[in-house]
Amino acid sequence: MKFFPAQAAGGTAYLRSPAGPLPQARSCPTGGIGPANAAEYLALPNVGCVGGSWTVPADAVAAGDWARIEALARAAAGMRGSA
Repeated sequence: MKFFPAQAAGGTAYLRSPAGPLPQARSCPTGGIGPANAAEYLALPNVGCVGGSWTVPADAVAAGDWARIEALARAAAGMRGSA
């Protein structure tokens, strides 16, 4: 399930709540997620992935800086949970 806006709606604290009674449910939090907090979300057992616009900044798109976007996407794909 998509969980948006994740950070504003309670973040990881909120996501811990349904993990007990609904262990099979998985979420994809978006909204307020970035490189500084993505690993905290990914460490939760009920989070399968995260999403965020930090991987496609508007200035990089406008400039056609596809190498930068690719590098950000690769870094995001390599993130692991470590909370």
